[in-house]
Amino acid sequence: MDKSQPCIETPMASRKISLISSPMRAVIRLRRKVVKKSRLHLDHTRELSPELVQSRLLRRQVSMSQTHLCHPSMSLFNQASFENSQYFTFDTSVDHSAMSAYKRKKKRRKSKIVLYPESSKKYLPAEQKSKAKRCLLLLVGIIFFQILNAIENLDDNLQKYDLDGLEKTMHREVFGQKVAVERIMELLNDYLATHIHNKPLVISFNGPTGVGKSHVGRLLAKHFRSVMGNDFVLQYFVMHHCPNKEDAPACQLDLSEKISEMVTRAEVEEKIPLFILDEVELISPVLLETLSRFFQPNQTNEFLNAIYILISNIGGSEITTFVLQNFSTDLVHQPGKIEELLHIIQPILIHFHPLWKFADIIPFSPLEKSHVIKCFLEEMMQEGLYPDQVHIENLSSQLSYYTTGGREYAITGCKQVGAKVNLL
Repeated sequence: MDKSQPCIETPMASRKISLISSPMRAVIRLRRKVVKKSRLHLDHTRELSPELVQSRLLRRQVSMSQTHLCHPSMSLFNQASFENSQYFTFDTSVDHSAMSAYKRKKKRRKSKIVLYPESSKKYLPAEQKSKAKRCLLLLVGIIFFQILNAIENLDDNLQKYDLDGLEKTMHREVFGQKVAVERIMELLNDYLATHIHNKPLVISFNGPTGVGKSHVGRLLAKHFRSVMGNDFVLQYFVMHHCPNKEDAPACQLDLSEKISEMVTRAEVEEKIPLFILDEVELISPVLLETLSRFFQPNQTNEFLNAIYILISNIGGSEITTFVLQNFSTDLVHQPGKIEELLHIIQPILIHFHPLWKFADIIPFSPLEKSHVIKCFLEEMMQEGLYPDQVHIENLSSQLSYYTTGGREYAITGCKQVGAKVNLL
């Protein structure tokens, strides 16, 4: 019903009709408006506040009360319609649902704005980095620098002893003993790379006479004297220092004092002394026992840093026999044959004395005729003689040889070369 329409008196007939039709029309219009507005209300609930909803309800009730005042006859009808219908009040169902939906939407919107603002970038929570990874990287770096420092120290030690120069000298001046020279240099490189050891280095040169054992010993003594000084190299010739077996106790005391004094002095200067003992097959058992005590691994630190070279003819005949039986085999390129030869020699040496259990055995093989010719050439050049090839071959033919498989092996090696050259 239009609110602005005034109250007008009508005739009785029309008044009776209006009493029935006017409330009906008003009810229909109101129902349509309510349905339409309820739909709009559901669509716009999120935009309406609770205060706005209450104000609209109050206005509707005021309008209905005015209609009741203008038409008292409608009071009964209107009262019944209000009692039977809930569309005019909007009391509970729609309002509570709208308000709850509004509150839920508001909460969701607020939570969304707080957690993930639309105006800023979205970032995940920062991950906490573990300190163990940094410690591990630091440890790896320390280990790397320690290894690098150790390698540099190894190079410094090897440069101090000039082993490269020693190897060149050995290959140039030692004939027919390539395997022996390579094995000697390998042992020296491994031992002299550091100053910390758990046992002394004991090397045993074994082979027949005249094959270059004593010559290698002299080259070692000469080289280490040049790089370390004469105070750290001792050459001990049994037939010269202790020719009589009766003097063995005095020789034992003298040798012990020399080794102890040299080892102590070398330890102070961080050097490794070299002891070369030649003609060991003639040494007395007392001296062998003395040497055996120095070779033990469970000693004080200074006695662990020392090199001992034992030169002897022990096992020489067995080496010669083995080489003659395997004349078709090149020992230089057959490591298995070298191991087989060592298994033959080692029991013989240990039977002579147990000190060879601590030694690295290096066999020297018999020399061929071509090697003897080189010995003559070298000796004549040192004596200042003209190295005539025909004359050298004639001198080498005067020596005795083992002949097998088309090869000639000198029985005495190069031992008689010096005497032959001195007769020229």
